[in-house]
Amino acid sequence: MKTILNVIWLILCGFWMFLGYLLAGLLLCVTIIGIPFGLAAFRIGVYALWPFGYRVVDRRDAGGPSCVGNVLWLILAGWWLALGHITTGIALCITIIGIPLGIANFKLIPVSLMPFGKEIVRTDEQFAGW
Repeated sequence: MKTILNVIWLILCGFWMFLGYLLAGLLLCVTIIGIPFGLAAFRIGVYALWPFGYRVVDRRDAGGPSCVGNVLWLILAGWWLALGHITTGIALCITIIGIPLGIANFKLIPVSLMPFGKEIVRTDEQFAGW
């Protein structure tokens, strides 16, 4: 089932959201200071390309630097990417078939706003994030 949802997701919005994260990552990697932010954009972009079968968990070893990184990310790219998820999520929820995809889009908003201190793991991993 998750393969079917991933293929439908890829066609309707996954590819376009991936391109948005790719653009944000490339722009953030222009400077040396922005490389960690660009890598985070690429990581989330792959998750946005194929989200079903994966989940986001909090990392227990995340500390102060990830908090500072999240604030900078929110200012530089986070709110633009979250706005893209909100827009496509509302558009997908118009049809009955698109409702699960819209909900998945809304689940991507927290990680698009604050990606540092988070880890993307497979849903079949029993103790993910421990």
